[in-house]
This record gives sequence, C-alpha cells and structure tokens, in this order.
Amino acid sequence: MSATWFELHRTIVMPALCDAYGHMNVRHYAAIFDEAGWHVLARAGVSLTDLRARGLGTVVASLTIDFHRELTAGQLVLVTGAITRVGHKSLHYEMRLYEADSMTHCATQKTIEVCFDTTRRASAPLPDDVREKLVQHAL
Repeated sequence: MSATWFELHRTIVMPALCDAYGHMNVRHYAAIFDEAGWHVLARAGVSLTDLRARGLGTVVASLTIDFHRELTAGQLVLVTGAITRVGHKSLHYEMRLYEADSMTHCATQKTIEVCFDTTRRASAPLPDDVREKLVQHAL
C-alpha cells in the first residue's frame, strides 16, 4: 500500500450479518463501506466540521461494489481507500475491503461524491483549499 491509501475502518463479521448461505450479506458490505467512506475526507486533511460550518457537505452521486471473496462470521475486516480523481465539484475514490488476518481482498467499492451546498440543496464547487488537499492525496 502506498502512502495515498488510507486505513479507513475496521470491524468484525458478526453472525447476525450473515445470510442463509452462511456468508456476510451484500447489504452489510454496503454498510461497512458507508461507514468507511465518512473518513475519506478527514484522512486527506479535510475537516467535516469545517465543511459543515461553510454550509457544505458531500453526497454520493454514484457507486459500484464488486464482490471478490466471501466473508463469514468471526472474520476481521479492514477497509482502505484512496482518492483517484478530483474534479471541480466532485471527487472519486476507491475503497477495498479485506479479510484482515490474511489481507484477502474481498470487495471493492468505487464512489463519486459531489460537493453539496446544504442550504441551496444543490451541487457546489469544491472550495480551493479543500480541492488542493484532495489533489495532494490523489493517486
């Protein structure tokens, strides 16, 4: 992993997350990726508190999840992520979910988030200082 890949989240697969086939159900992969995604900006040095104070946030415009290997109850999970592109109003990032003991790559999520004006309820340009921090950490 290069310096541009961040550790975003760790958890464990609990039995209640598993379906009738005995592996973690797809809806729980989405939840784990969602929790991890909240940390992408912070790991790049962008404060969510600061963004909110400016009346800004980010919203998911698009995401895809590819499933590579199953996970079962009791396995430890690690999610890493990297910013792959920064636009005028958006950022793209990829997250990889691993079974932490073996570092087996189990799933990949690719996400596009758009800067969002929380008052106007519409997209907005990324502030220059925010964009600069994101670009510094992009692959």
